[in-house]
Amino acid sequence: MPPHSEALRQSAVHDMHRPALTDAARPATIEIPAINERGETVPTAIAGEHPLTVYLDKRELVTLMTLGGAPEALVIGYLRNQRLLPSIEDILSVQVDWDVNAAAVTTRAGVADLDARMATKTVTTGCGQGTVFGDLMDDIERIRLPEDARLTESTLYAMLDVVRKHETIYKQAGAVHGCALFRGDELLYFVEDVGRHNAVDAIAGHMWLDGVEGGDKIFYTTGRLTSEMVIKAAQMGIPFLVSRSGLTKMGYDIAQQVGITMIGRSQGRHYLLLTGMQRFVRDGEGA
Repeated sequence: MPPHSEALRQSAVHDMHRPALTDAARPATIEIPAINERGETVPTAIAGEHPLTVYLDKRELVTLMTLGGAPEALVIGYLRNQRLLPSIEDILSVQVDWDVNAAAVTTRAGVADLDARMATKTVTTGCGQGTVFGDLMDDIERIRLPEDARLTESTLYAMLDVVRKHETIYKQAGAVHGCALFRGDELLYFVEDVGRHNAVDAIAGHMWLDGVEGGDKIFYTTGRLTSEMVIKAAQMGIPFLVSRSGLTKMGYDIAQQVGITMIGRSQGRHYLLLTGMQRFVRDGEGA
């Protein structure tokens, strides 16, 4: 079978198993009157924030605080990153209803050991307090990231320039974190939310829905590089994690353990290469 025919076949199979979704995005900002330092009333954009309670096969699972810009992808990515479902094919539908601030997920065959998984949860440092069900630290022992992937310094600079020029909710209203997925300096997804863990989960959801693999991708976040961020990037198979912020000790330790290439304090022409140095090629060096 010709390569393009195989790609079309895989795409058709993926679309066949794509879950039924609502399209329930909420406006990212609203406008309120505020008074500035001169006593003038000025219209001011502020970020939205909405509770979204996730029900998994009618079982209440978690309430997420979110902008609501991509609620279906957020829910799917949350289930993926919590390792509650092994495949997008396990999801029949995700129905979001903002009248009751709820997302109803229906699966094909339920979730094995859900009670046991929910019994073990860790409150993370994610904005709004993320939770991690089960023992994901055991799972990272099995993660293998591609050793032959390479990121050049010039690509890093080009990617950061794309981020700098991108129109964002943060520029309008502040109060949000942003995450992006790149192939080289090509921006594939950009998601902002009130918590960085929500933004990374939404990108994970988009990747599952679109059948996008992580092995040749770069993940960018405006948030700090915590253990949660490193684990989620590694779970998505992404070998490069870049942030404009700093890192935590546990984030550093886990990055070393899984072998991810982590770059912090990345803005303009400044960066700190923290882990996974073997994948990074400085300008003028051979690949």
